[in-house]
Amino acid sequence: MSGNFWKLGIAAALTILPASIASAQEALDADQAAALCHGGGSICVSAKIPVARTTQAVQSWMSPDVGAAWAAGYKGKGVTITIVDDFSSSSRFSGNFGIGTRYQRHGEWTREEASMIAPAATIRSKDFSTGSAVPLASGRNVLNLSYGMYANAGYSVNQIGWAKEEQSIISYASKGSAIVSKAAGNDSVAVGGVTSGQQDYLDLALIGKPTAIFVGALSTNGTTSNKAQLAWYSNYAGSDPTVQSHFLVVGVEGDKTGLYGTSFAAPIISGYAAIIGSKFTKATPVQITNDLLNTARTDTLVNYDPSVYGKGEASLSRALAPVAIH
Repeated sequence: MSGNFWKLGIAAALTILPASIASAQEALDADQAAALCHGGGSICVSAKIPVARTTQAVQSWMSPDVGAAWAAGYKGKGVTITIVDDFSSSSRFSGNFGIGTRYQRHGEWTREEASMIAPAATIRSKDFSTGSAVPLASGRNVLNLSYGMYANAGYSVNQIGWAKEEQSIISYASKGSAIVSKAAGNDSVAVGGVTSGQQDYLDLALIGKPTAIFVGALSTNGTTSNKAQLAWYSNYAGSDPTVQSHFLVVGVEGDKTGLYGTSFAAPIISGYAAIIGSKFTKATPVQITNDLLNTARTDTLVNYDPSVYGKGEASLSRALAPVAIH
């Protein structure tokens, strides 16, 4: 497509693809999708951009665990969530997180969702079209990545000439400096798999990093009496035990919001991580990551299999249950 913004280059350039699916009523054509994916190369949105706070009410698309966490006083205070996404393109689509229909950019949607899950967290915005490094705030940090970096399959991660943005993200996940919540993707393949001859090299670069979490989408929030299954579009964990050990799923109830895709799974985990950090105030990003992974549920999923669901459905209530985490 013409006018694509190439963030970086190898033998073949990589492109940015958000991990969302617009509602059926707002399906994007090819040119709109290109604008949404690539951002036009505009300047970075300020990290101090104000976020409109909404009424703190548990919405029907949320897990009931969210309301229980709020009632216990845990809403993400003291944790910063940085949304790395599209905040500058002309592409917008509609949806409704329960506070009225809006017509917003991809990043505005993911930012709104994370802020609704963790209303006391500090929310920052970083436009993904610029390539500049992602700055961390003081204290604990969560980075939300509802996009992928695609190029022709067959390269090794070491061949990628990353921009400073992805360099910084990969470094933080490697060193355990920040929790990185990465949308698994919407190609119905294993994380890191090939689709239409391309691979998400950002997925590949994050495999094995201690604070990287891949997030898949369930079609509903699961319960023991009404088990959930993987959404038809969602990527899954696959056969690699390293991916399985850092793969979680959450409900993305697009029938209620008009918003589908693993783009809207990742901000839920970002919000959960912030909520956990607001209880365990001395916990490190590695400890919070492990707490989320090790407390996931498998009894709320249809035919649980680690190659599909990884560690299972994230359980905020179980993650908050311990007196302390180590």
